[in-house]
Amino acid sequence: MKKIILITFLLFNFIEIKAQKVYSVDYASQADVKVFVVDYESQADLKVYKVDYSSQAGKNDGNWYFVDYASQADKKIYFVDYSSQADLKIYFVDYRSQAGWKKASKKQLMY
Repeated sequence: MKKIILITFLLFNFIEIKAQKVYSVDYASQADVKVFVVDYESQADLKVYKVDYSSQAGKNDGNWYFVDYASQADKKIYFVDYSSQADLKIYFVDYRSQAGWKKASKKQLMY
């Protein structure tokens, strides 16, 4: 019985570590990454799909889960008003299969 509890605990911890969890902060100074949402897919560095559950999120592959608290996040982001202020330009896609990096040179921003 103890082995089953231990395996279950480790499995849930693995799922939590795997997720790309994001929190949107109120001020740029609180952010790890400043993000701008572009109007067209061709302008984006990263195509993002918002998943419904943290267990569905990926590890730096564009599948994001927005958490309720900063302490739960892998990365804290701030949405800027202008493209020139951004570290990363994203485009929200409609399907999970469309998510992913267009510019691999920016990939380190979300590690």
